Formats: sequence, C-alpha cells, structure tokens
Amino acid sequence: MMTVPGHESRPILCIVGARPNFMKMAPILRALGAQAGAPKALLVHTGQHYDAAMSDQLFQDLALPNPDVNLEVGSASHAVQTAEVMRRFEPVVDAHKPSCVVVVGDVNSTIACALVAAKKQVPVVHVEAGLRSFDRAMPEEINRILTDQISDVLYTTEETALGNLTREGIGADRVHFVGNVMIDSLLANRARAIPVAQTLSKGNIDPSLFGKRKGYGVVTLHRPSNVDDVGALRAAIGTLVEVSRRVPLIWPLHPRTRANIERFGLTSALASARIACLPPQGYLEMLGLMDGALLVLTDSGGIQEETTALAVPCLTMRDNTERPITIDEGSNTLVGADRVLILRLVDEILRAGGKGGRVPQNWDGRASERIAAHLVAWLAEHKARDARRRP
Repeated sequence: MMTVPGHESRPILCIVGARPNFMKMAPILRALGAQAGAPKALLVHTGQHYDAAMSDQLFQDLALPNPDVNLEVGSASHAVQTAEVMRRFEPVVDAHKPSCVVVVGDVNSTIACALVAAKKQVPVVHVEAGLRSFDRAMPEEINRILTDQISDVLYTTEETALGNLTREGIGADRVHFVGNVMIDSLLANRARAIPVAQTLSKGNIDPSLFGKRKGYGVVTLHRPSNVDDVGALRAAIGTLVEVSRRVPLIWPLHPRTRANIERFGLTSALASARIACLPPQGYLEMLGLMDGALLVLTDSGGIQEETTALAVPCLTMRDNTERPITIDEGSNTLVGADRVLILRLVDEILRAGGKGGRVPQNWDGRASERIAAHLVAWLAEHKARDARRRP
C-alpha cells in the first residue's frame, strides 16, 4: 500500500470530467467540508464534458464550487482524450502534492487521473468501485476494472460489488460499502426539481400535450450500441414511435444522438410521433422529468439508479447492466432492443403501474458522509504509519 505524505497542508484532489461525475462529487465535497480534520478539498475539472454551457448549468444546479483547476481537454477519441487528461493533470499533482486523489465513476477522466496519481505514488480513492457489466466492449468497463486495480481505497454502492473485486484479486480490507452518492444528490435536490410543464414551455412545447404527471414517459439514449449504428438507431426510433402511440414521450436528445438522427436521415421517422424532442437538460430539469414520469426508457447507468430511488419503472435498452441491484431490488428491467418485450412491459405499466421495487441499503442520502468520515480517518492512519517508518 502507498503511504500518505506527512503534510497537513496537502489537499485532497477531487476529479470531475463528465456529467455523471458532477452529481457524485457535489455531496462528497460538502461532506469533506463538514468533516472535522479533513484536508482542504480542491476540485479539478478535466473539461471532458465539452458542452461549456451545460457544464456551467450543472455546477449551478448542484451548488458545486467553481473548479480550482480546469484542464479544458475537450472532446476527442478515447485514446487522445485519456492521454491529454494525463498530460495536463500531472503538473497539477506535482504542484499540489495531494494527500490523495478522489475519482468517481468510470469515464476517461477517472482512469486517466487515477493512472497519474498511482504512478506518482499518490493514493487513489475510487468512489463507485466494483460495478461490472462483464462486457469489455464497453469502454467504461475497461475504465472500471483498471481504476479499481490501482486504487488504495474502494467505496462501493452495493454489497455485491465486493464479490466482483475479490474475484479480481483486490483485498477486502481496501473495500468499503458506503452506499450511493448519486442518490445523495437526488434526495438533496428533489424538492428543487423543475416542474415538467416549465421544462416543456422552455422548449416551446405545449405542456398540456405531454406534461400531465404520470401521463408521459422519458427517453434518454446515448450509448454507441444504440445510436452510432444506423440500423440500431432506426430500430430504436421505431420502438419509441410504437411506445408513443400508448403514452407520449419526452426525449432530451444527447448531442451525438441528435447528430446521428440527422446524419442517417431519420428525422422524418419522428415527425408524426407523440415524442417531444428537447435539447440536453440540466440536472434539476431531468430530475423533474423523471420524478413525474410514468416510465423511463434509457441506456444510462445513472438513470437506472435514479429511477430506482424514485420508484419509477425503468426499461433499460441494453443487453447488460453494471448496476444489477436496480433489477434485483429496484424498478429496472433489462429489455435490450426487444420491441415485443418493451411494448408488453409498457402495456403492463399502463395497466397496473409496473415494477416499483424498493430502495437498496444505504441509498439513504448519507453515503458521502460515510465516505468523508472513513477517508479522513484513513488518511490520518497512513500519515501516522508513514511517520513511524521515518528514521
């Protein structure tokens, strides 16, 4: 195990890069700020989320402080983006000599900053460790596996994650079940969620057509398997059109999804459907949309968790998930691209309300508090151990 340098002034570097990171890091920063004895936490934004306006909106929605460092890497291929984050993050580590680096989730910024820290002998703390889809065609799966291997402290959202980590040779002493920080943000902000009628009005859509509570569904699709192949995207749109004949849908379009719809000439397929297409939405807008929805169709990992916490039936248009607890205990069902299954489940939801599930253990809004308390104690222990080793 690595040791922590014996300097109280050495900060904790907290890394965000893409949209899901912001929801996970906001409560951690607040908890560290409130934890007695915690080193100063510095927020490093890699700039992987390249829509500047949306990034600014997320910071505002989540009451995140302005980043102390912005690497401004922007969009690129996985290899180029990961390399550029590493190149720009290394001088930050050299300048601040942090006590540890905290990374969340599974995006390119997560593995890039973890690699830099590990090579610099700075402890790596991974929040949301141990999740596995067992599908290495997903870039995020590679990021998860590698980040966990080089992390000194691994905080998990569900107890089954320990089994995944144990099979990969990671000692149980490094793993700590704390719960889900994504749900910390959801519970803290639920009362501030933007009403669906307000969101639709901003998009110049008549709320009376789509905005009745529990009278609409929400769609999010962004994964390459669903939107980068013309056949897959055409099939997905065909399914959504069929669903919209049963219940109107609200679809905030990811920029890549919108671009592919236009590039593949599929815009006309949506013309007569009861689908309200919106630009990407802020956190509070999306929270309001999901909280009032009858159902959600998605390929997002985070939304599987959020719908479970909200007890909203979720149909996940993927063949696997790294969040099995949302199926075993929550409101999620894997449906892949199976149109017959999707329509059958939509009919069941309309008839009987669908799968509600229950909220998993420790998804109680206090995961970040548990992380802060454990991490501060862990840093103190390793500082003391390092001092004893010095002559």
